Amino acid sequence: MIVRYAYGISAALLLAGSAATLTGIGPAGAQTAVNDAPVMRASAPRAGAPMSFADLTEQLQPAVVNISTKQKVRVSNNPFAGTPFDGLFGNRGGNGGGAQTRDAQSLGSGFIISADGYVVTNNHVVAPGDRNATIESITVIMPDRTEYDAKLVGRDAASDIAVLKISAKKPLPFVKFGDSTNARVGDWVIAIGNPFGLGGTVTTGILSAIHRNTGQGGAYDRFLQTDASINRGNSGGPMFDLNGNVIGINNAIISPTGGNVGIGFAIPADVAAPIVATLRKGEKIERGYLGVQISPLTEDLADSLGIEKNRGEFIQSVVPGEAAAKAGLQAGDVVVKVNGKSVTPDQNLSYLVANLPVGASVPLEVLRNGKTVKLNASLGKRPSEEELATNSFDPDAEENAMGEDDSGESAQATAEALGLSVVDLTPAIARQIGVSSTEKGVVVSTVNPNADAAQKGIRRGFLITSVNRQPVTTIAELDKAIGSAKRANRSAVLLQVKRGGRDPQFIAVRLNDS
Repeated sequence: MIVRYAYGISAALLLAGSAATLTGIGPAGAQTAVNDAPVMRASAPRAGAPMSFADLTEQLQPAVVNISTKQKVRVSNNPFAGTPFDGLFGNRGGNGGGAQTRDAQSLGSGFIISADGYVVTNNHVVAPGDRNATIESITVIMPDRTEYDAKLVGRDAASDIAVLKISAKKPLPFVKFGDSTNARVGDWVIAIGNPFGLGGTVTTGILSAIHRNTGQGGAYDRFLQTDASINRGNSGGPMFDLNGNVIGINNAIISPTGGNVGIGFAIPADVAAPIVATLRKGEKIERGYLGVQISPLTEDLADSLGIEKNRGEFIQSVVPGEAAAKAGLQAGDVVVKVNGKSVTPDQNLSYLVANLPVGASVPLEVLRNGKTVKLNASLGKRPSEEELATNSFDPDAEENAMGEDDSGESAQATAEALGLSVVDLTPAIARQIGVSSTEKGVVVSTVNPNADAAQKGIRRGFLITSVNRQPVTTIAELDKAIGSAKRANRSAVLLQVKRGGRDPQFIAVRLNDS
């Protein structure tokens, strides 16, 4: 489970951390980053682990801050709100005087990047914690417990980065971004933040992975992974290398319990720094956009296509009218290169495209039916994350079930090879599963829960429209396609399936031994 959060509480409870003495600030008017000064290295032999992180921590800690938000959350007094009984007593959704507001608070971390008070944190630290919530105020709390009202300068939901501004009577201690591209697995790192409201907490560890893809998708699923303890409230805080440079912004953890288990993620500095610079100027982030739904090229998917795995990403569907459609990209294609750069799990299609400017003319290298095709796309503007979420395919959504009066016969070979039973599509079944009567294909009637098809999310009521990109309209055609795949020694087949009125989805299904 990926956990990305600020530490939220609904009452005015703030567990203050112990104060730290402000150090590293030059004479009035001097604007030198606290991590510019030489760091004492006598206790940190280059050949081994440091004996102490105390000197480095003392130098860096003054620039790390706690961030608190006060929110108003609108709640309904109607106990039936959101249920079929909502409005039964004339009080739909809690309107008409039935709504109240309550106070809420969230806590997180951040760090100062300039003497005049620009602060970096995660967007989710300063964003409303609920769709019915609004941010009333943002407060930045220094290590000596001095508090400043903060102004939100800019935010970017896609990268989860936000920039704040505070005003002080004297120059503030600040730190600078380093070069995360030089980071190596095994390097020591230091995280400073506000876990559970305990301000000024320091944890250390090593980099466990570089450019970690967590499988969450999106343009910025590309993190530094660390075993340094990161917990609730650490979000938005800095990750330092032993030279005192910020090489990451602590962002999320993987945890089955919600607590630290030694797998934390930070946004790399090479990704964050340019976004911060743009937001600091008050500008919005614009990203390139192809307009496709994609899937990683897993072993089963690659095997069903007869190509090498982890080379490229699979196009599930193409958005009409967008850059990909105009360039001639098709569902079922595999994009292997963008602008001359290989598409890999560490450098995925979304990342490569999103980091190109809107309107850029970009060469694409595509595998289509085993052949290389070269296309050229003029990138559009990437929609907001809210718009993308609305249009995304949700594999966990509840599908329409067929009735009990199914007709047709199931092919034995298909049942054995795929763990599925299918029936021919009739007008009655089409109505029951929510597809047009003009659709062609065969309908899944039962699924063996132990089969790979079930593990891949195929359910009763799915319409199978093609196998290995060859259309199937009858049980016999499906059976024939499965037989052809077996004779070609394929261990998986590529099914195109449809649920209700949604766009078709390609799913690679491993064949059972028989």
